[in-house]
Amino acid sequence: MTAARASRKAGPVRRTSLAPAEPSPHLSELDLVALRSYRLRLEAEEERVSYWRRLVHARTDVLQAQSTAGFTLSVAALARALGDTATGRTRRVLLSVKPADPLPELPELAEMWVTRVDTDDPEAVTDALQRLAEAEHQLTAYRRALHERIDEATGELILRYREDPRAALTLIPQESP
Repeated sequence: MTAARASRKAGPVRRTSLAPAEPSPHLSELDLVALRSYRLRLEAEEERVSYWRRLVHARTDVLQAQSTAGFTLSVAALARALGDTATGRTRRVLLSVKPADPLPELPELAEMWVTRVDTDDPEAVTDALQRLAEAEHQLTAYRRALHERIDEATGELILRYREDPRAALTLIPQESP
């Protein structure tokens, strides 16, 4: 089992509860519609980052498999790797993320998909694996920051719904007379 896969098998990081909802100074200026939109944009970005993380994990697994066993994984094995959550549930993000979408501040990722690594050269493999590990670290830190912002926006929404429970009803589409 590869190091990347072992870390995923150790169990996903679960956010079991939100911190008590406290007003957010920089979100308080957003109206309810803008706040919901902001949170949705953060969630979409988190899906995209999660997708790229899985690609990095899959690329690491493939590279390690090729360098140690000298074989190529099948398309079916790659699809399982990209869709596996290690929780028994499959990810559906593959349906909504375009792999050509760029990520901010991570220009090295694009280069990794087009660069062939000579798997017979241990130094080239080590270098590629190190760059993938660094990319995974950057993605994980970015994803963690997104989770914090999503939680903050969710907390702000909770506060607003507590103050005015009718505000939650604006999510329900109204039938026109």
